[in-house]
Amino acid sequence: MATSTSSSYHRSLAQKARENFVALASDALAAGRLAVRERLAVLVDEVRTAREMQERRDIWTAYQQRGVAWETATLAAWQKLLHVPAAPARQTASTFELMGDDVVENKIIASRLGQVIADRSAEELADLGARLQQLEGTEEVSTSDVIRPEVLMLTLVEQWAAAGLSRGALALVSDVLQRELATRFLEAYKTVNTFLTQNGITPSTDLRSRVRRTDGGSSPAGAAMRAFNEGGASGFEPSGWAPSGRMPTGAMGGGAGPRGAPTQNGPMRSAASAAEETRMMTVASPLARARRRAQGVMVHLKRVLTDHISDFDKTVQQPISPTLARAIARKQDGGDTDPLYGSVPGTGALDYGRMEVSQVAGHLRERSNQLKKAAATTAEKATIEVVALMFQSILAEERIPPSVRVWFARLQLPVLRVALAEPEFFGTLNHPARQLIDRMGSCVMGFDASAINGSALETEIKRVVQVIEQYPETGRRVFQLVYDEFQQFLSKYLTEKGSTLRVATLAQQVEQKETLAIQYTIELRNMLKELPVREDIREFLFKVWAEVLAMAAVRNGPQHEETIALKKAASELVWAASAKPNRAERARVIQNLPLLLQRLRQGMTLLSLESTVQEAHIKRISDTLADAFMSKTEAIPQARIESMAARLANLEDFVSDDSMGDLPLDNENIEMMLGIDASSIEVIADGGSKPTEAMLAWAQELELGHWFMLDHSNRINQVQFAWRSDRKQLHLFASMDGRSYLIQARRLAAYLQAGLLVPQEEEALTLRATRDALAKLDANPERLLN
Repeated sequence: MATSTSSSYHRSLAQKARENFVALASDALAAGRLAVRERLAVLVDEVRTAREMQERRDIWTAYQQRGVAWETATLAAWQKLLHVPAAPARQTASTFELMGDDVVENKIIASRLGQVIADRSAEELADLGARLQQLEGTEEVSTSDVIRPEVLMLTLVEQWAAAGLSRGALALVSDVLQRELATRFLEAYKTVNTFLTQNGITPSTDLRSRVRRTDGGSSPAGAAMRAFNEGGASGFEPSGWAPSGRMPTGAMGGGAGPRGAPTQNGPMRSAASAAEETRMMTVASPLARARRRAQGVMVHLKRVLTDHISDFDKTVQQPISPTLARAIARKQDGGDTDPLYGSVPGTGALDYGRMEVSQVAGHLRERSNQLKKAAATTAEKATIEVVALMFQSILAEERIPPSVRVWFARLQLPVLRVALAEPEFFGTLNHPARQLIDRMGSCVMGFDASAINGSALETEIKRVVQVIEQYPETGRRVFQLVYDEFQQFLSKYLTEKGSTLRVATLAQQVEQKETLAIQYTIELRNMLKELPVREDIREFLFKVWAEVLAMAAVRNGPQHEETIALKKAASELVWAASAKPNRAERARVIQNLPLLLQRLRQGMTLLSLESTVQEAHIKRISDTLADAFMSKTEAIPQARIESMAARLANLEDFVSDDSMGDLPLDNENIEMMLGIDASSIEVIADGGSKPTEAMLAWAQELELGHWFMLDHSNRINQVQFAWRSDRKQLHLFASMDGRSYLIQARRLAAYLQAGLLVPQEEEALTLRATRDALAKLDANPERLLN
């Protein structure tokens, strides 16, 4: 009887946890609906083609009418899911069935939404799944369990369509919706886990390892739960990927093994593999998959340490034992005639080679052994060993010039201090100590020793190391400080060469001019929206004069005397073309007309318009002005003209930083706009297909200094990401032979998507070092304490 009562209580507690989660998810959906409404309100005001603007107005109208109904229906459907019997966690091939196109489309969209949530909440989601397994005594979390993000997202997408809203509308707002839901779902998982913890439900490590994904058509959340709890070097990789975690171009495999390998269950198994491959290609970007694999390595490391070291608890900060602290301080100060610190001068360049690096590596190993003897706990010994193995891997990286590796070696003690004192060092990839080493390593891997020795980059790396050594007690703060400083250094260093600096400067001007032209057009439309302005004048202002104002602002500055005069010409033209009911106003127009036409010609000359084109514009404007003399329509009040003139004078105050889409960019356009020779710039204007939102996000997250292989114009070049414009619209890549490649954001994303631009390193330096350390520990875990 007692067992039955306990089992009933556990099932009731599990159901209460699910109900709490759905309630919190409902609050998240309410916030998501408001975020969607705000995004659509912004989109409907953007200047697009007439067709696109009409489509967006229709979407906005439909959402205003049906958005609340969609939310209500989704919440009701989520409540019903709480009472749906659990489906088997694993499905066999016999359960496959034909599905309509709408069903498939819904599943793909839901998977994309669910993947973002699973990525963001992976660890909390895995913990919740393990707790529910413990409560219910099950082997796996059901594929229809309401805690799975893709289960709720599928219902959300289905109700979107049922409410009469289009998939195109959902595509427009999916980014803000998934961002809002991902943030709030993470909090929901945390809250429910806290609820279960307060009720005494804490999953064991063994239970966590049983949360795994299903075969073939596994869900994104299932994959994330499996990866976070099984860990391992290949915890996130489909079969057939290299164990190192590097993803070959085009290999986004499925669950059926390497391409071309025989499969079981014949066509049914092949169909499952194809479905899984399609899911992998559409659900997650390479960047997201790389992040999951990276987090899997970190989770694996934590498991190894907690499994073999009884007192290793990196969730609570522990002080370093006094004996070890004294030993580290003695070594940090160069005590005991430390050869590493004694052999490297503070300034100047030395010709290091493999022999010197080997000697430094041997000394680091010896020093780590001495520190382990001074350690007071097994956790300290294990930490020293892991950090030592990581730096052994870094020193063995042949692609890093020897002199830089020697300087990296001097960071071992500062990093050890951080690893001993700060628990999150072994649990996150975003610790500033890791980020600093990764950024410095990524920048130097493209240079040989002769190119790096004595360079400003090597000097900066030396300075960074010396600053860290000077403040040994400040922990992560000094790493964060010098990391930020190194980022600022990179932004200047990568473009300090004459040709690259010139190209970056020109590209920045191009972006500024084109963006201002578009935004000036928007502001002019807003200003003239309710004014009785003739169509020919409107067209001239929108299509020509906005370009003139943008060009003048870039060349001379927005408040330059000439720019102000051209802005004033716009308001004068609007007034001159309005009705003139009295003789005094007509006389004023006649008196000012020569100067106005002169200003208009001056502006069009700034755009390098041909004389015949200029005269055609002037003739249409003159005809319009003559017709205004005879017009009996309402005149524009002088106060409105003065208000317009004041707004034009400070037009830049009303310009936003929103992305304005692709710019009309090529070498000829650059030369025409800026009047310079653009032969040193190679503009990449074609290639690749329409990028996904995930690829666009990846393009925006590329870091300066990283090296890539660029396949362009039947050539493959090694290039370094050297510059990004202020508005993140233009990107510049520089090759070792002096050529510069300018590419816009969407084209960059298309190149990444097509594999025409491939990162030279798909793993960060410290992550690869951690993976190497894990391989040695898996083979010989006893070395943690020996």
